[in-house]
Amino acid sequence: MRMARLRKTMDALGLDGMLLFQQESMYWLTGYDTFGFCFFQCLYVSTDGRMALLTRSADLRQAQHTSIIEDIRVWTDAAGAQPAAQLKDMLENLGARGKRLGIETKSYGLTHFNGKAVDATLDGFCILLEATELIDTLRLVKSPAELKYVRKAGELGDAALKAAIKATRAGADEGAVLAAQQAAIFAGGGDYPANEFIIGSARDALLCRYKAGRRKLSRRDQLTLEFAGVYRHYHAAFMRTLIIGKPSDTHKRMAVACEEALEAVESKLRPGHTAGEVFAAHAKVMDGHDMAEHRLNACGYSLGAKFTPSWMDYPMFYAGNPQVLGAGMVFFTHMILMNSDAGAAYSLGRTYILTEGKPQPVSKYPLDVIVR
Repeated sequence: MRMARLRKTMDALGLDGMLLFQQESMYWLTGYDTFGFCFFQCLYVSTDGRMALLTRSADLRQAQHTSIIEDIRVWTDAAGAQPAAQLKDMLENLGARGKRLGIETKSYGLTHFNGKAVDATLDGFCILLEATELIDTLRLVKSPAELKYVRKAGELGDAALKAAIKATRAGADEGAVLAAQQAAIFAGGGDYPANEFIIGSARDALLCRYKAGRRKLSRRDQLTLEFAGVYRHYHAAFMRTLIIGKPSDTHKRMAVACEEALEAVESKLRPGHTAGEVFAAHAKVMDGHDMAEHRLNACGYSLGAKFTPSWMDYPMFYAGNPQVLGAGMVFFTHMILMNSDAGAAYSLGRTYILTEGKPQPVSKYPLDVIVR
């Protein structure tokens, strides 16, 4: 089914084949599961359905064991290795000379160094056309089987949130909270996330990224957690700020704004609306609460089967994004406020499956302020 959809799309775009460098594309199309994409590897797919993978010897058995790919070729690790040249040899062998080939260039696996080598090596051999978002778009609407994985990821995320709440108290080490979250997910049959969990207290609660270093929670504190339940690489992301001790008036105002913004966003998470409309609903509420300088310029993104270094998928909720939403899509919405002057942070976020009607949150945990 997925191969048929890809072939139909390639045919409509006048492509004779695709050079896939995104690990997500390979996993979605064939089941190939590896982190070996940090090195050079490419899956070639032609409009007649032929597939051939060029990878390293370390991933030969990985591809044989996890994927439906039968034609697996190995480029040689050696001083002066030229995998782009071996890719050209493979394409020559498969009759791709002079063909119009789509290529995924927005890929963590295709470094600028290797991308230049591919361009130079294939110059004059075939016609390369940018097609990064081709499979990204096909992956947007999830199958019933994929949605089952997303719901399982949501259950694991709830378990991680409950574990974090239990571990959070004055004097607790951030590392103990993080360990409790990861343990709940692994014990439930989950996977590693595609990027680090975010955890930060006190001033670090205003950060949207993981940073090294740990501290113990104070008697009055704030703890920002952004994490994901993960199952078969499918992610269900969460974001919450836990208050240790007594919430400040600033925290209370932020919480009200975040809850109202999330409600407004939910009203736009329906088929026919655009990603830009979702962001506009978020911004209108936040700005109405005088939080314009404390909010972000994005409020969420698609989720699915993702690999390192990020679980963020295409598309994102930002101003003017024309992507139309549809049933079967999965989105994480995050209402994030960071007041640097007051040193206060508050975030509220969860993952939804879009339906023909109301969006379905995969988390069952209530949205009330969590005070420890």
